[in-house]
Amino acid sequence: MSKTKGESAMKRVLMVAAENGALKGAKVGGMADVIRDLPGALYPLGVCSDVIMPSYGFLHRQEGAEPLGELVVDFYGQPHWLTLYRASHPSLPEVNLFLLDHPLFDQGGKIYTPGASDRPFAEDANKFALFCLGVAKVVLSGLMPRPDHLHLHDWHCGVLALLRAFAPEYAALQAIPCVLSIHNLAIQGARPLTQEHSSLQAWLPGLFASLERDALNQVIDPRYPQCFNPLRAAIVLSDRVHLVSPSYAQEVLRPSSPEKGFIGGEGLEADLQQKQQAGALHGILNGCEYPSNKRSGQLSKRQALLRGNTDKLLPLIDRAEQAIGGWLCQTPWVRSVDQQALLTLARLRRLSEFQDAPRLLLTSVGRLTDQKMAILSYRDQQGISTLEHLLKLLAEHAPNGLMAILGSGDQVIEAQLAQLAGRYQNLLFINGFDLPLSDTLYECGNLFIMPSSFEPCGISQMLAMRAGQPCLVHGVGGLKDTVSHGEDGFVFYGDSLAEQSSALLDILAQTLPLVGKETWHGICEKASQKRFSWGASAKRYCQHLYCLPASGALSD
Repeated sequence: MSKTKGESAMKRVLMVAAENGALKGAKVGGMADVIRDLPGALYPLGVCSDVIMPSYGFLHRQEGAEPLGELVVDFYGQPHWLTLYRASHPSLPEVNLFLLDHPLFDQGGKIYTPGASDRPFAEDANKFALFCLGVAKVVLSGLMPRPDHLHLHDWHCGVLALLRAFAPEYAALQAIPCVLSIHNLAIQGARPLTQEHSSLQAWLPGLFASLERDALNQVIDPRYPQCFNPLRAAIVLSDRVHLVSPSYAQEVLRPSSPEKGFIGGEGLEADLQQKQQAGALHGILNGCEYPSNKRSGQLSKRQALLRGNTDKLLPLIDRAEQAIGGWLCQTPWVRSVDQQALLTLARLRRLSEFQDAPRLLLTSVGRLTDQKMAILSYRDQQGISTLEHLLKLLAEHAPNGLMAILGSGDQVIEAQLAQLAGRYQNLLFINGFDLPLSDTLYECGNLFIMPSSFEPCGISQMLAMRAGQPCLVHGVGGLKDTVSHGEDGFVFYGDSLAEQSSALLDILAQTLPLVGKETWHGICEKASQKRFSWGASAKRYCQHLYCLPASGALSD
């Protein structure tokens, strides 16, 4: 890409993150999509967004990255050596992808480590504390272009905010404005202050001993004063804080009330309120990429299913079998959940031969967590879950209808879904994640179900809408900001899990009879035409987060 007015005129932002979807194997959640897509939207506005992340023991080798040098930091009271690499950005030659390598970052190709129930976040907190030390050292070392802004992402960067504010050897970082983006406030990475191998005192014994009470009060967990909360440290010690949708930015100002089905500030609402009062809290919606050449036939696939042209379901069956087959090759045993899914797919294939395959397809793609599944898992007084009621409702309306769920996560939720899939023929549960299969579900589904208890922004609903599939969502956060009830999708509300469950089922009962009618095709078309532009969001980043001219134009 040519430089419009010379690189010297560009503002440089250093994105500090745990994930990056621009690199193979470096994506887990929505943060990776943001780090992948945002630099391309900021560049035309005069902002060059470098990215730094751990190499996790494999990214620097996989990308053929060039080593830039070694640096030493004091961690656990001992010297630790890290190596800095630079990889090429796949589409923006001027953007640097920096990778820090250290044996502690190598978790066998994994980004995150499942923590033990009695020591949550322990291994990951160690890893990201060292990573933050490495970033602080690199920024001041001259091994990379000095950024005009530091842009931290989520709790993984909390120690960097702490070092910038309180460590004398990194005091020069205070001259660089610091922004924090919160992609999920519920995950805070809290660890003990002391008396633990994974604790603030253990990582930084010298700095910890020098911290005054006032400094400690800014980084301890409000609910657990004996713990260090890295996300709170990043909120309090950054200059500006960004939430990834306008509605979520308002919701986090209120205390959470789980008994009322509301998830808000999760203990950090007071700090966020202070940021808002200072004019330093901003809600900017994430964007979505829209291919310039839209693939043809996306809507016709869905319409073909309704007309009984069941060969259009075969690509979904084929892709699902390929995904499961790939997972089976990686293990010496066959999981019962995979076997159940394969049996269901075989039955669907047989039905398609007789033109009796499902003509109405409900879909769901996402992580199986309480955030995503609490409403569907809620059980009424008879002990029947919302999802079970949904399946019965689907069977009543469309005897050959199907609900397809793709996801993995909480083992209890996985087990519940596996049991339901064994009892209900109209539930296909595929336990894992496969990108091509998710794309097929977005393209082939009639209605996407996304009843998150809270949703900072959400990308799945945007991808489903992009493919022309309307969504049924809970009216919270980014879901509320992206889906318009009755126009391009459907939104339900409720002041408790019971009310939310009932509202979801009521709207579904009203919605299913519309599928396939002229009104429905209009809703599908409006969903496919809706746009959540990264370009528009990038302008707001420049104006509100980086305090650049609203136009985003390069300065002369």
